[in-house]
Amino acid sequence: MIIHSTDKNSIRPFLAKLYIPPKNSHKGQNGKVLVIGGSKLFHSSPIWAAEIASHFVDMVHFSSTAENNEIITSLKKEFRNGMVVHKSDIPTYVAEDDAILIGPGMVRNKNKSFKLQVQSFQDIIQLADEAEYARALAYYLFQTYSNKRFVIDAGALQMIDKEWLLMLAQPAILTPHQLEFERLFGVSVDQLEIKEKEKCVKKAAKSYNCVVLLKAIDDIISDGEQVVRVQGGNQGLTKGGTGDVLAGLVVALYAKNDPVTSSVVASFLEKRAAELIFQTKGQWYNTTELLEIIPNVLSDLVYNKDIRVNFF
Repeated sequence: MIIHSTDKNSIRPFLAKLYIPPKNSHKGQNGKVLVIGGSKLFHSSPIWAAEIASHFVDMVHFSSTAENNEIITSLKKEFRNGMVVHKSDIPTYVAEDDAILIGPGMVRNKNKSFKLQVQSFQDIIQLADEAEYARALAYYLFQTYSNKRFVIDAGALQMIDKEWLLMLAQPAILTPHQLEFERLFGVSVDQLEIKEKEKCVKKAAKSYNCVVLLKAIDDIISDGEQVVRVQGGNQGLTKGGTGDVLAGLVVALYAKNDPVTSSVVASFLEKRAAELIFQTKGQWYNTTELLEIIPNVLSDLVYNKDIRVNFF
């Protein structure tokens, strides 16, 4: 199936399945997510993910390094629907929340050969090496909370072993770009024709019980059975941070929707938002402007509102 972001009708089959908060709903009924990410090197990545998620769920919990926690605390006026969580409290919120995003802004180590020499969660949060922490934390969460919905992005994608995905009772959503896909699955797709890329994505998703959202000029989404290609967007989406926005949008939707619907709608919304901004700013927009317009795009699709984009 091919969906193009300039064609509203092409996304209708997935919108028909999308959870829309009912008028009589109460606090907490429309999704809660946890965003785990960041490092001493990367500060903005998990914040962008948390900010976009806060538009679509009732509560976002955010856990990062102490420095990043301080940054997002200082942004409280902007980040109204979030709560900063200390590392030591991560298990509490993993158990409570509907979906968990792990990885944006986390660092990787090219050598994943170090052994997981941890006995408890307390051992993990004492790890000084940030790449080792990402790897150990992911393994612990997958093993201990195998019934939860996970979205795996960026640094975490590059620190896990693909076999770990088989521990999960519900399919994880993976959001790799082409190099991250190669590092995780051992298959280079960069130079392949689009149909061959689709086959590789479908095979990986089938083999490891996950949903893959391969980020490229055409995004490819598969759960191992169906394959959906989302076309559109523009060169502005090559900027750093746009992938973090996508990951945050995916986890927010996955809190209340099936993984394929969450992935396809998220991809469509980001590409369509990029096209709308292009009308006034060309490709010279930033990540904050992108995440600000995405809720309007969904509102337009659901309620047939006329989007007006004005940036100065």
